[in-house]
Order: sequence, then C-alpha cells, then structure tokens
Amino acid sequence: MTQEHLGTALVTGASSGIGAVYAERLARRGYDLILVARNRDRLAALAERITNETRRSVEILDADLNDRAALAAVEAKLKDDASITLLVNNAGVGTHTSLLDSDVERMTRMIELNVTSLTRLTYAAVPGFVARGKGAVINIASIVSIAPEILNGVYGGTKAFVLAFSQSLHRELSGKGVRIQAVLPGATATDFWESGGLPLENLDQAIVMSATDMVDAALVGFDRNELVTIPSLHDGAKWEAYEAARQAMAPELSTSTPAERYTRAER
Repeated sequence: MTQEHLGTALVTGASSGIGAVYAERLARRGYDLILVARNRDRLAALAERITNETRRSVEILDADLNDRAALAAVEAKLKDDASITLLVNNAGVGTHTSLLDSDVERMTRMIELNVTSLTRLTYAAVPGFVARGKGAVINIASIVSIAPEILNGVYGGTKAFVLAFSQSLHRELSGKGVRIQAVLPGATATDFWESGGLPLENLDQAIVMSATDMVDAALVGFDRNELVTIPSLHDGAKWEAYEAARQAMAPELSTSTPAERYTRAER
C-alpha cells in the first residue's frame, strides 16, 4: 500500500532535540522535508538517516535565523515552494538566568530569534497556504507562555508572544483552510538546559519529558485539531477552565466607563 504524500514540511531548529524528532515523525507520516538549522553536518547526517529509513525526499538548509540574509533565504523558500504544506516553527533559544543577571544583547538576540524570525517565517508561508486552501503552522511555545514566573522573563515574554500570535492566527485563518497549533512543552530533555548553563541532570527528573514523548503527544493534539496542546498537563479540564475564563472576560475588557472599583473611594 502506497503511503499518502502529505506535501513538504519545513522544520526549523531541526538538527537535534525536538526539531529532529519532528523531522523523523513527519517523514514517517508521509511528508517530504526541508530541514533548517545552523549545523550543516548534523543536518546532513539526519537527512541521510531519514531518507534511508523512510525513502522521503529531504532537503537541508543550513541557516542561522538570527542572520537576516540567511533568514531571508528561508523566507524565499517558503514563498516560492508550493509543495510546502506545513511549517514547524521550532527554532528558538532560552535561558533560566534571572533578568538582572542576563546580558541585554543576548536577550535582544533571543527576541529576534524567538519572535521576529518566527513571525517572518509565518508571514512568508501563510499567504501561499491561503491561496492553495490548505496548510498548517505548528509553533513551539512553552509552558512559560502562561507561567512566566518560572524562568527568565524575556524568555517567557517571547513564548507568550508565540501563544498570542497563534491564537490570533487561528481566529483569522481557520475559515481559510489553514490550521494553527501552539505547542506548550514543559521541561524537555534537549540541549536547551546545557546551553543555558544548567545541565539536565540538575533538574528534578519528575518534571522532564523526553523529546520523543513530547513530540508524539503534540502530534496527537495536532491530529485532534487542537489549537493549544500542553503535553504535560494531565488534567485537560484545567486548561479548558482557564481558556473559558479568558473568553468570558473578553467582552468586558473594553468599556466606555471605568470599573466601579476604580471610581469609589476606599473606606
């Protein structure tokens, strides 16, 4: 039986960790791949393995998305390649270092990668998806998007942007054949922690999920057309209650008069 061809998935941050697992899983589902990351050797090795195991076509683009010229090349690929049906915005960096102990230039680069690059790649992909009436964007956010007190505030702020951006895109595009999913991983066993100066073994292993389990869970959420997927949250009713409360407030957030509690004198 011939496997259905689902088009091409472009995955950023694909050379290791979550991105590499997405690449392997998507190839097995029937996607050809365009893998984007800085490390060409890692990309080439991954591409060769996936091609040998799945017989899918795998193209690699070694690109530092913090470099505007390299980013522009990936944007051009998304605009010009009509075979692309899925964009996985996985590339990103973070830190556990407190705001006062962090270098502002490093924080600025984090914003440029986690927010600006993700936004530009999405803008490059979505018009083509809309024109063709199909496509999907998976944005890898984080639990810190709804719990920013856990880690560095700039990192939390960038991931809050990813969540809000995804929610807005869903509202705008759901009737145009374009699916949006925001994935909110908790602590995941990747290079994230080591690169941030906190080796993985220093974390309570009860809170750490493998990248494989995280991606597999996220793809179940994708198959169920979830807008927001939180792989670690066992009681899904808590997210539903959180979202219901947010939606209930929405009609009351902009009114012509101040709330009474701000107009009466304190006793």
